[in-house]
Amino acid sequence: MTAAVAAPNEAAVLRLRDIGFDAPRTLLAGYGLTLHHVPDGTPIPGSFWGDDEAGIIGHDVHARGDTPVHSLLHEAGHLIVLPAERRAAVHTNATDSVEEEDATCYLQIVLADALPGVGRDRLMADMDAWGYTFRLGSAKAWFEHDADDARDWLIERDLLPR
Repeated sequence: MTAAVAAPNEAAVLRLRDIGFDAPRTLLAGYGLTLHHVPDGTPIPGSFWGDDEAGIIGHDVHARGDTPVHSLLHEAGHLIVLPAERRAAVHTNATDSVEEEDATCYLQIVLADALPGVGRDRLMADMDAWGYTFRLGSAKAWFEHDADDARDWLIERDLLPR
């Protein structure tokens, strides 16, 4: 898997304002994370990419209403895959590990099923629209045919939802 971000198709992706903060807040709380609603028009603390992208600091995930759902799940996924001692030290950038990045991409797709009105198919389409790139040409192709290592990494650490 190679995930990179190209020029986003901003109008095409689902945003937090479309689904609300309650379901994502509950989902993240189940992993010991706190979702903070950042007021529109203000910078998002801990955002690696800036603009409307979610931010992470320790056990906290920061997002605005215009934050893409895929961004929220991706950044939260970074915190979820980290051991507690590493999670506490995170500020903005969670990892340089290819294995953790792959696991995060896989996990964000799976977590989308827990959000009403989202689901994995919508999330993968949004990832493609935003500009994630995968060897097989799409998030769905990667997830279904090339992500065994990421899934196995998550299973070994008991990180996939049951």
